[in-house]
Amino acid sequence: MARFPRAINLIRAVLGLSFLSSALAFTPGFPYGSQKVRGVNLGGWLVLEPWITPSLFDNTGNANIVDEWTFGSLQSKATATAALTNHWNTWITEADFAAIKAAGLNHVRLPIGYWAFEVGPGEPYIQGQLPYLNKAITWATNQGLKLIIDLHGAPGSQNGFDNSGHKVPTPQWHSNNTNVQRTDAIIKTIASMVRDNPTNVPIIAPLNEPAGFVSAAVLSVTKQYWYDSWGNIRFPYGTSQQSNTVELIHDAFQPLSYWNGVLTSPTYNGVAMDTHIYTIFSVPEVQMTQAQHISTVCGKQSSLSSFDLWVIVGEWTPAATDCAKYLNGRGVGSRYDGSYPGSTRVGSCTGQTGAASTFSSSYKTFLRQFWEAQVISYEKGQGWIQWLWKAENADEWSYQAGLANGWIPQNPTNLMFPNVCG
Repeated sequence: MARFPRAINLIRAVLGLSFLSSALAFTPGFPYGSQKVRGVNLGGWLVLEPWITPSLFDNTGNANIVDEWTFGSLQSKATATAALTNHWNTWITEADFAAIKAAGLNHVRLPIGYWAFEVGPGEPYIQGQLPYLNKAITWATNQGLKLIIDLHGAPGSQNGFDNSGHKVPTPQWHSNNTNVQRTDAIIKTIASMVRDNPTNVPIIAPLNEPAGFVSAAVLSVTKQYWYDSWGNIRFPYGTSQQSNTVELIHDAFQPLSYWNGVLTSPTYNGVAMDTHIYTIFSVPEVQMTQAQHISTVCGKQSSLSSFDLWVIVGEWTPAATDCAKYLNGRGVGSRYDGSYPGSTRVGSCTGQTGAASTFSSSYKTFLRQFWEAQVISYEKGQGWIQWLWKAENADEWSYQAGLANGWIPQNPTNLMFPNVCG
């Protein structure tokens, strides 16, 4: 444990003790702790996910293109670049930011991959995302929204998921120090970009969903990386001057209690915890009744309210199945209908995913109840950011579709089922 605060020891040595007094003066760009975070994720825009935009993948005509890595490696660079540029220009625009603001939300979380900043030898990623990051900052500023920059993919992949940019059997980010050093450098770049703009970009999330369930080695590297990122985000000026940017660390799929005492002393101010709550990515979860889905999320209230950092539920969904096309990966089926390898069928996915016009009135009522149960529960912490704003063909996931079809209120505090958690 003694090596984890390496970042602060380096800062002490370089900057002297003067930084200790400055660390006490911290003014984030949003009143975390007194006002609730309510937001959405702009998923599938600057980091591709097959289930969010299946057409982008289907239109390649190549079933082996399953993530952003293969999108760049298994078709011509010109073809990939043209498709991506069109996607970047059209998937999210300032009109989306205006609609998000009009829905009573105050935050957007923007996933971006390391390859937007730096591509190494042999890495086939197509670049061009950074102008859109800058547009997003401008649009958030124009609309009075707070933007969270979320590093969603790191070199080597921190979790092996397609949403890291590179779907691999075993994550490699933690196993190669060069990978971690490259990631540190990117966080320094991001921190320098926004260090003077905490009002509009109050948070940097230095890594999405590192796969702590894989091994103790992942957790060890991740914990050290959180400490080092704190130094990189909170002290981006190369002096004793600190920024007012919050570091948002992820729980690495561990219970919040695992992180007790990490980055919590008065020295480490400006740290928040991101936890992601889904109830659909295992066979027992998809076998739950609608009432059990609701009771499960209601049961999170105590741990969220009692943790010693600000806790934001940075990903969650009103979806209660894994039925969305490609949700578990391109060409991979769902546990709910038994088409996922090793799963047992629960029921048909018909009417559970796709267009809201295919949803029954009772299903829409459940989506409203489940949405409200989560909003109520996650506001026992510091608030929530729903995954996600829009999807091509998975309306049960889409905040935009929920607003249009009545299971998400136009004002997130307007609850129809305020006692849904009992």
